Amino acid sequence: MNSYRPAATILLLITLALIAVPIIQGDELIYEFEVERAPSLDNKSLQEVSGVTRSHLFSDTFWAHNDSGDKARLFAITEKGEVICPPFLRTCPSSAQGISSVWEGHTIEIAMNYDWEDIAVLGGHLLIADTGNNGNARRDLGIYRVPEFNPRAVDKTRALAFYPIAYPEQSMFPAKEWEFDAEAIFVADGQVYLVTKHRASGSISTFKPGAKLYRVTLDATERANLAELIAVKDDLAVVTAADVNPSEELLAVLGYQFLWLFSRPELEGEHWFSRQVGRLDLRSFEMGQVESVAFTDDQELMIISEPGARFLVRWKRRKSEAEPN
Repeated sequence: MNSYRPAATILLLITLALIAVPIIQGDELIYEFEVERAPSLDNKSLQEVSGVTRSHLFSDTFWAHNDSGDKARLFAITEKGEVICPPFLRTCPSSAQGISSVWEGHTIEIAMNYDWEDIAVLGGHLLIADTGNNGNARRDLGIYRVPEFNPRAVDKTRALAFYPIAYPEQSMFPAKEWEFDAEAIFVADGQVYLVTKHRASGSISTFKPGAKLYRVTLDATERANLAELIAVKDDLAVVTAADVNPSEELLAVLGYQFLWLFSRPELEGEHWFSRQVGRLDLRSFEMGQVESVAFTDDQELMIISEPGARFLVRWKRRKSEAEPN
């Protein structure tokens, strides 16, 4: 989402405080959490992170990008929060390992960051979701496909395709109901999903509970690819990012106030919102405006806020009252 001016930030915080997020009957919250504050990102060019994902080709590498209005560029970071760059370039004053605090990112040609909101990996390619839609009036939503490249070997690459996205339920621009701002993308079983953030109609800074899960097939580049509505979840709110763990057994959904975990759908008719197994209240950790989440492995994930603060979250199964100590 777009950055807020100070006055709007106060309004945002007041509005968020009024959101009540219920626990839906049938959810089994079986996990408890621990949170560790990690070193912040040490790079002035990467301070409004709105998307992050784990590389599928390179170890200890995560791809991140800034929010709307930034250049079309990606940053590769390590699990320690260090920014990676090609060590042979003069613009990368770094150690031999290709780590720099002043690197300005890898340029993505044939692309524009209108409102990049999240990033995922599919088949050796990065999917960048230019699906931010604060005012629910955009008619140019879409997803860029970029080859996953070696961040220590090249300084730029180009987008191979842009897939326009449209919602069949939206016929007005701006929409009658402001429920078409997708700030989360994830890939599971080779399928691409989007999760929406909802606002009170006519108010960018007033949020309301609820999120929709869409599935989209990236086929066409000359016409809109229609997003298929899969599920509505009323107890999610202000969703900003999502990711699936490496074994594709857990889905993490991030919001300003909560982190939710869902287990893999198993039965016929189930979907990724069917089985909520964990919910972490983020409000006591002073994380700031959290906009991105990525699994580091099957049992840990990393949250990054727009100021560049990083947090590691781990979980374990709760002991039932019947279990011995």
